[in-house]
Amino acid sequence: MWRSVFYCVVRIVALAGIIAPIAHASEPPEPEKDWVEVVRNSPYWVSQGVYQNITTIRRWVLKERGFCSVADRHILFDRRGQFLGYIDDAATRQATQIRLNETRAALAEKGKVDSWVPGSLSDTGYPFALSCLQPHVDLSAAVDRYLGRSESDLLWGTWDDLIFASQAEPRSLHQAMMYVYQTRLDQQRLDLPATLPRYLGGQVLIESSGQANAHSRADAKGILQLSPSALNDCQIKPVNHWHRLAQVDCALKLMQQNARNLEPTFEERFGHLPDMKRDQLFTLLLVQAYHGGVGRVLSLLTDEQLSKPAIYFAREHEEYSAGDILFGMIFHNLGRDRLGLASLYYVADVELATEALCATVDLRQEHFCP
Repeated sequence: MWRSVFYCVVRIVALAGIIAPIAHASEPPEPEKDWVEVVRNSPYWVSQGVYQNITTIRRWVLKERGFCSVADRHILFDRRGQFLGYIDDAATRQATQIRLNETRAALAEKGKVDSWVPGSLSDTGYPFALSCLQPHVDLSAAVDRYLGRSESDLLWGTWDDLIFASQAEPRSLHQAMMYVYQTRLDQQRLDLPATLPRYLGGQVLIESSGQANAHSRADAKGILQLSPSALNDCQIKPVNHWHRLAQVDCALKLMQQNARNLEPTFEERFGHLPDMKRDQLFTLLLVQAYHGGVGRVLSLLTDEQLSKPAIYFAREHEEYSAGDILFGMIFHNLGRDRLGLASLYYVADVELATEALCATVDLRQEHFCP
């Protein structure tokens, strides 16, 4: 990851073009001491367009495109998620951090940002930096698994009262997920936004790349990377922890529980939004709750301090997309209640995965896609 040799001149490619090499003769602006202060001093309006901006950056990383077509790079972006430039990685992680900090100072000196904060291997700096070289899903391969384009990815089986396909005629993971969802819907055991299945399909791609035997270091298991406690809550015995029908059934059950916990407060705060925007925001909150816990999401709506952004965005919702509102609530609380940039990245990645699914000939005309 750190193969380049450190050099004294920092090269930055910015949206407006190529910034000239930066010499060290002039003194850069004094850095801020804490990146959290950048967040605290940010007006709420900076969240306009942030969802699209962050999703664009994550697209480069996830698909190894754009400024991440070369893996050994870091890209820098501001509090609005706007791309500012990139650096080539140095020979070591420490040298790369030095280069990032010099770039941050140079961006502030040139007025590209109004402040900068040095980062380290353990501390976040500003402008924010994201490595292009990250463990990530091979979306193309994940989509193929999800759609059952290889015979080995097809499935059949039983779980609880569910009977799906047959050994003679196995079907795809997508068809299995939709079967479980529709069955539980018909049984009136689900009351979720109509867009939820699409995002759950995206989560399958991001969580496990559609691999049935996925197993994380944190002991999360299966296509939806369910934790031992979640599997226990769904009364799934260890022998069935990787059972794909059981995984989908359990994830839907957890989503329903999260929805039940969130809905009263959500409706009180955002019930006046137009139907489409309200449903989209609620779906994204459910995706976030799956990743970070429903209690943490609920605190964004109820906590005296953490709910201040939500109050603002509920009042000024016409100026923001549903994604902007979600990201705004998280961004303006970064550094509080264990909320971090990974919370934003996860939802953006799931959005990109749903985009990849709905770009396929198999699904683009289905009700599954908008």
